[in-house]
Amino acid sequence: MNMNVEKQVNQQINQEDRVWLERTWSKLQSKMQAECARIGANIPYIPVNGRYEDLGEKDIYWWTNGFWPGMLWQMYQATGETSYRTAAEQVEERLDTALHGFDGLHHDVGFMWLHSAVADYRLTGNPRSRTRGLHAANILAGRYNPAGQFLRAWNDDPGHNRSGWMIIDCLMNIPLLYWASDETQDPRYRDIAILHTDTVLRTTLRGDGSSNHIMIFDPADGSVLENPGGQGYESGSSWSRGQAWALYGMALSHRHTGNNDYLDAAKRIAHYFIANVASTGDLPLVDFRAPAEPVVYDTTAAMCAACGLLEIAGAVPEYERSLYVKAAFRMLQATEAKFVNWNPEEDGIVGGGTVAYHGGEHEIPIIYGDYFFIEAVLRFLDQDKHLW
Repeated sequence: MNMNVEKQVNQQINQEDRVWLERTWSKLQSKMQAECARIGANIPYIPVNGRYEDLGEKDIYWWTNGFWPGMLWQMYQATGETSYRTAAEQVEERLDTALHGFDGLHHDVGFMWLHSAVADYRLTGNPRSRTRGLHAANILAGRYNPAGQFLRAWNDDPGHNRSGWMIIDCLMNIPLLYWASDETQDPRYRDIAILHTDTVLRTTLRGDGSSNHIMIFDPADGSVLENPGGQGYESGSSWSRGQAWALYGMALSHRHTGNNDYLDAAKRIAHYFIANVASTGDLPLVDFRAPAEPVVYDTTAAMCAACGLLEIAGAVPEYERSLYVKAAFRMLQATEAKFVNWNPEEDGIVGGGTVAYHGGEHEIPIIYGDYFFIEAVLRFLDQDKHLW
């Protein structure tokens, strides 16, 4: 969004909502100051008994390892407080172990280095950070399958070949490729991003605005073999964070290409998402097509979708904007009211995050929920830095 459109998006909220946002931003600053002092260059994921462990010591390759530096860079550019920058730079240096180790890296290098190295480069001009970002972009581009025109998601497990696997999450990683093309003036990265996105449009998104999570192709010819349920309830269901990845990811591809097919897809997904949360208090269930019981929410889907809705709002004409802005604000407020922990002595901001429908990690704080919460608040206040 350009500055004029961002200000127009901001103008869609009333004075009462603006006061709420300012109050929330003040609380965020207090919470993040405490967390930054306590966590520093550690790499958080899910707190245990109110405290983060350093995931970097356990798994430096983990896909969420870039969200903490992303939070720190957003806070630094909004406040100018150098403690955030120092901690972000230290985490970025730690991630070199993963970058050079290579074997444990998957398609999620976008999540890992867009919000660490590329954010650093965008904000400070650090040439070493630029090199890290381009290195990560080449790793991601190297996962491209020409026959199927998709980016391979994961590496193999012993006895389990995943060479034909593509997942919806990757739409959020390909902005790394758009950045690399802009930075190098080399169209190869952008071409791969576009071809992958077109494959998602053709094979993964459904006509009603919902999305599959995983698609498995024949890696030799690109034909579709199956679509497992992945982190949702089952094949054919509707994992809400997958819908959020698709919503925001398509809107971001529109930002980088101007292709209105991508914007139209983002809008279809947005309308589907908004309709589904209308009956659950503006908080998404972990899967929109699952049994009525148990009732399990996923606030990470809400916060990612809210940012995607604001991205759409910046791309549509004036009289379309309020639908997306108001829906994003309702989800933000509902999440804050039910799940946010403002206690500065405890780690984690946004509770209610769910990793997957099947499994034990339900309605807990997860680091990427915190990242998208901060991004959404700052976008509403016109104080965010575009890191995608």
